[in-house]
Amino acid sequence: MRISAAGSELARAPSVRVNGRAVHGFTLLELLVVVAIIALATAGVALSLRDPEAAQLEREAQRLVALLESARAQSRASGVAVRWHPVAGGFQFDGLAPHALPEQWLAPTTLARGSPVLLLGPEPIIGPQEVLLGSASRLDRSVRVATDGLRPFAAGSESP
Repeated sequence: MRISAAGSELARAPSVRVNGRAVHGFTLLELLVVVAIIALATAGVALSLRDPEAAQLEREAQRLVALLESARAQSRASGVAVRWHPVAGGFQFDGLAPHALPEQWLAPTTLARGSPVLLLGPEPIIGPQEVLLGSASRLDRSVRVATDGLRPFAAGSESP
């Protein structure tokens, strides 16, 4: 069956005849190019995967930012001073009703470095404050949660 227009010739690769039929296949060069493309794609996916411990620490920091801002808003609304400080296995908000906000880390390996105490209000402007979050399993990694007193708390990397 002809698939080209009349009068034109298709350039064909040399074919191998098996049982009287022409068999076309891939050249070794074409196969090597496909294998190279697959290898590059695999390497790209492997490099884009994140360290699960670092991702967990960043989730903890973002959650702490939200909790600190919530406690700060509750302190301003009620006019009662609220303090945050770490305790064994979690943290505590002094000045809020018991269990008004969560008081445990998402991962049991998370810890606050040092013994920071954050004063969250009731004044609208608080002093610059920060806390370093780390992991008991990865001592080389930490995330800083800080505010300059005017802006909300924010999380940022402290170490690679």
